[in-house]
Amino acid sequence: MNFHNILINWYLQNKRDLPWRNTVNPYHIWLSEIMLQQTRVAQGMPYFFAFTKEFPTVFDLANASEEQVLKLWQGLGYYSRARNLHKTAQYVANELGGIFPGSYKDLLNLKGVGEYTAAAIASFSYNEKVPVVDGNVFRVLSRYFDIESDIALPATKKDFTALALELMPKDNPAIFNQAIMEFGALQCTPKSPDCSICVFNESCAALQKKKVNILPFKSKKIKVTNRFFNYLILEDAVGNTLIQKRMAKGIWHNLYEFPLLETNEIVGFDFVSKTIHENIFSDYTIIGIEECNETTVIHKLSHQHLHIQFWKIKINEKIENGVDAANLKTFPFPIVIYNFIEKQEINC
Repeated sequence: MNFHNILINWYLQNKRDLPWRNTVNPYHIWLSEIMLQQTRVAQGMPYFFAFTKEFPTVFDLANASEEQVLKLWQGLGYYSRARNLHKTAQYVANELGGIFPGSYKDLLNLKGVGEYTAAAIASFSYNEKVPVVDGNVFRVLSRYFDIESDIALPATKKDFTALALELMPKDNPAIFNQAIMEFGALQCTPKSPDCSICVFNESCAALQKKKVNILPFKSKKIKVTNRFFNYLILEDAVGNTLIQKRMAKGIWHNLYEFPLLETNEIVGFDFVSKTIHENIFSDYTIIGIEECNETTVIHKLSHQHLHIQFWKIKINEKIENGVDAANLKTFPFPIVIYNFIEKQEINC
């Protein structure tokens, strides 16, 4: 029995029942693929249900405000995905009459849709013979065929794509793509896979050569930057506070936050107090400053580690355009700030 038959038989017996596998609707498949970029299935599934309930069609998503979309996306991370999702929905609804492009090549023109996502939509919705190549596929093929090529290199991706295309059955590319990704997710896992129960344990080259734990090979390492955020929670006599939208490009673009003092290191009360009095809130009469969290919160993003401190500043004056506690949670915040508000640590 050849590779794809063994793989597909395994898939039919072991596949998870995921909602986007029970449809060929390109809108639902596109939603799921965008949500699952750099996100685990268990984390992404509640968001898929929330979006399909709130926005049943691409027209509903297109007609929503960006703030509505960001609020519903809150906690899923990589917020550029949500902004691109909204823009693409508007393009499909307004320029394409609500009909998604019908081929891999045309799907690549959509904002936020790269080679992998376009291949997934094209094969799952239209059964187009185009391979998906993600981390799971790299891992399965590199181990099975003992390929030591550096998967960080574009040339290696081309080679793996060509190999996957060669292995793919002509009559049902969709099920092959689903199968190889599921096999990588459930059986051929990144760390300590149980090769004793693997359907390929007699033919896997990496297993025979005891190289399972060193493949696939990837040379590029992510450089992590440390940043130090001090969020300043202004509070007037009636409990209103001040928030602002992050307008600069970069992390959390168009999400809301408290006024931010970014420093080069973790700072203490004296530094924050002096800076607030002299440079930030000098127009207010400050009657109290207090650090809300006993320990610095470390929020890890893919390329950045944020060291976050929250400071409450009580003032005498009324905050113009202030937000009260009841309305605060309606704004889309980065999850680390929302969790702080949710725990009512704002009332420290």
